[in-house]
This record gives sequence, structure tokens and C-alpha cells, in this order.
Amino acid sequence: MSEKEERDNESDVSTPTLAAAEAAESDSKTTSESPKLPSSPVVKQKSNSKVDILLKPAGDAPIMKKKKWTVERSRKIAGVAEFIKKFIKMEPSESLFLYVNQSFAPSPDTEIGSIFDCFGSDGKLVLHYCRTQAWG
Repeated sequence: MSEKEERDNESDVSTPTLAAAEAAESDSKTTSESPKLPSSPVVKQKSNSKVDILLKPAGDAPIMKKKKWTVERSRKIAGVAEFIKKFIKMEPSESLFLYVNQSFAPSPDTEIGSIFDCFGSDGKLVLHYCRTQAWG
């Protein structure tokens, strides 16, 4: 194995995960240092397979304490809706409506990645959720 390959392998082992980087970023608010994400191709590849979504309540929906989530690009809107229903402790028979940018309700079989490509801004996809129909 060449010296360059050994260095590449060492950098792969010590590369922090994005979740760890986000945790360090939230901890850095109390410290003066800000963590820097490594610029290795491995991290770039991982970040392209996931999307940051910002979940905002609308109408009578309960507020989630954690608003920013990272989900896989291949995940469907229906999967996100089911997750939200479980997280806010809704009954399975209750309806939950999701809206993109307060304008339209995407089809349940649409992938998050394609919606992000079309309507994402600032590296995030904003989804509003509510129990009753609000927009569209």
C-alpha cells in the first residue's frame, strides 16, 4: 500500500459523521470555536444522499421541539408524514396534511429528494404540517 493510500484510509477512519458534526455545532454555541467539517469526498457523498428538512406547524398542529431533521433523499412524503404522526402522538386514523413552502400538498409517493431539488432553499426543504387542510 502506498503512503498516499495509507493517509486516505486514516482520514476515512477519523472523519466525523454529519450527526456528530451537528451535535458539535450545537455545543459550539457555548464555546468560541466552531467545528469545521472535513472536505473529504466521503462526507460529500454522504451529504448528497440526505436532505435537511425543516418541519413547521400550521393551524392547530402541536409544535415539535426539534424542527430540523435529516432524511434520506429516497424517502417518500408518506414516510415523513407517518414519522410526524408518531412523533406528535397522533392516532393512526387521524389525518395529517403536509405542505411545501405553504403552497401545495405533494403526492404521498413523491420522493423527498425530488421535492428538495425543485423547492429547497438555503440547503433546506421547508415542510409545514397540520391536522386540518390549510393551503391548496
